[in-house]
Amino acid sequence: MRQDHLITATQLSRPDIEAVLDRAREIDGSREAFEQRYSGSVLALCFFEPSTRTKMSFETAAKRLGAETIDMGSIESSSVKKGESLADTVRVIEGYADALVLRHPSEGSAKMASEFVDVPVINAGDGAGQHPSQTLLDLHTIRERHGLDDLTIGIMGDLKYGRTVHSLASALTNFDATQHFISPESLRLPRSVRFDLHESGAQVREHTELDAVLPELDVLYVTRIQRERFPDENEYHQIAGEYRIDADTLSAADPDLTVMHPLPRVDEIAADVDETSHARYFEQAHNGVPVRMALLDMLLGGDSA
Repeated sequence: MRQDHLITATQLSRPDIEAVLDRAREIDGSREAFEQRYSGSVLALCFFEPSTRTKMSFETAAKRLGAETIDMGSIESSSVKKGESLADTVRVIEGYADALVLRHPSEGSAKMASEFVDVPVINAGDGAGQHPSQTLLDLHTIRERHGLDDLTIGIMGDLKYGRTVHSLASALTNFDATQHFISPESLRLPRSVRFDLHESGAQVREHTELDAVLPELDVLYVTRIQRERFPDENEYHQIAGEYRIDADTLSAADPDLTVMHPLPRVDEIAADVDETSHARYFEQAHNGVPVRMALLDMLLGGDSA
């Protein structure tokens, strides 16, 4: 993947995606062969928003490759609190690290940061924009169960503010996949995302109810209603809890249905789903390590897909 930065899923071609996923599969099968490959390298974790899985899996991935990590810490304990600009922050940290992982609340922040540094920048979430490394681990999880062609996937919940949704929908246009989007009217895909999907020739269907489409799905990708993305608190309370599944909901699903979630969940997937054969969201989270190891290996090593 001969690219300096990973900013959006739109920059990934099918060969790019398959190269990363093939490398992740190779790492999963022989992790010891990759140990210490990047001994002496340093990965900077620059998280301007809270994170558990993304941050810890990048840190784990780097350490399993033999690299060290440095952490900017909380906003309150950094110079950002003093008014330092993002451009200045990343230009300083560039001098300490071989690559940057950036999460920031402003859409477009990762692209802007990449214009000020010469080391690779990986977008770990930019507001309601994109989250491409999450998409790669999502695709790895799907591919290991179903493959990525002749696929019918339902994506349900917050489609307006959900950056994981925007990235995944874009990446799936590289494959033979039919995408069903299930959400309340107020949380439909943004017009710009719908336009890009239609321009790419994607097979897209939009729904307000899950019931009609559930039996035909291979994958159901559930997202939480993100309270922190709502400018209007009243709007959040009106919608929260409407799009919730439990084991009874899934009685109408195909026995091989895979249920996924980028996590964290609140109450959109009931705990009784965890005990069904459909649940794959914890496996999905664990896949973040080999996939991010593969991504770091290819960016730091300058591999060409």
